[in-house]
Parts: sequence; C-alpha cells; structure tokens
Amino acid sequence: MPRKKTANRDLILRVPKNATLKQIYAIAKKQFTAADLQEHIERKDARPLDTVKLLKELEEIHLRTLSKRKTRR
Repeated sequence: MPRKKTANRDLILRVPKNATLKQIYAIAKKQFTAADLQEHIERKDARPLDTVKLLKELEEIHLRTLSKRKTRR
C-alpha cells in the first residue's frame, strides 16, 4: 500500500553513525525536493509592499543609528 502524502510532513534525515558534515549535507540535498522549496518561497498571506514607505523607514532608521554613533564618540 503506498504512503499517504501529507502537506505538513516533517523531514527526518537518516544518516549513518559517525557521518561527516559533508555526508550529512549530501543526504539532505538528495532529500530536498522542488515541493519543499516551493513551500518556503510561497507565502499565502503575502502583501505587496509600498516601496517608497519602506525606503523612508529604512532611511530614518539609518539616520538614527548614525546619530547615536556620533553622540557616543
């Protein structure tokens, strides 16, 4: 009887005892599929960002940190 495919499966790596890090990475790479990648890339609640607003906020944060650095010296 074939296994049931579940949407929320846990990845368990079966590695030999005393496996090197290189071997563990190779096993993980073999088991990682395109479906796994798609799960990490796709966001169901993603919303488009207002880039102008985001850039303004980042610039304000940058200026604040610069002013903090100048006052410490």
